[in-house]
Amino acid sequence: MNPADWELFGQVMLEVITFAVLVFGLLGLLMPVFPGLVVMWIATLIYAIIQAGLGNMTWVGWTLFVLITLLMIGGNVVDNIIIAKHMRDKDVPWSSILWSFAAGILASLIFTPIIGILASPVGLFLAEWYRLKDRPAAFSSTKTWLTGWGWSVAARIGIGIVMIAFWGLWAWNAG
Repeated sequence: MNPADWELFGQVMLEVITFAVLVFGLLGLLMPVFPGLVVMWIATLIYAIIQAGLGNMTWVGWTLFVLITLLMIGGNVVDNIIIAKHMRDKDVPWSSILWSFAAGILASLIFTPIIGILASPVGLFLAEWYRLKDRPAAFSSTKTWLTGWGWSVAARIGIGIVMIAFWGLWAWNAG
């Protein structure tokens, strides 16, 4: 292979790996404690650094990278706001919300993220049952958490898809 072929091969591999990490991050958005948007952003950051090092970054590429960065930041803020707003609208106290988040994070670290997904609503249910001494009311709070989580996942996935679309414009059209 001549040098131009190696350069093309390297560019294709960079784009395939970046796209694979973007899809991995997008799928990771289904897990409440997995920082999928950050993983996706890091993939585009590494892509930008490599492209800049090769002299392949244009103002369009930088603009799209800035937009991807803003989406990542906004997506992480919106995620927490959606869940907390749903919970606070139903008068679920911050203490129960924190127990829920702590249960999810600890279970994810000790076991797996899938267990963390299950532990978070269970943690909320137990905290609310302890607080209210009323099982149906605790279950109602847990349903509220699940609704908030569902809307949060939908919002994060939408933002993740837009991030991938911007990267695609950048990688395959804008340079």
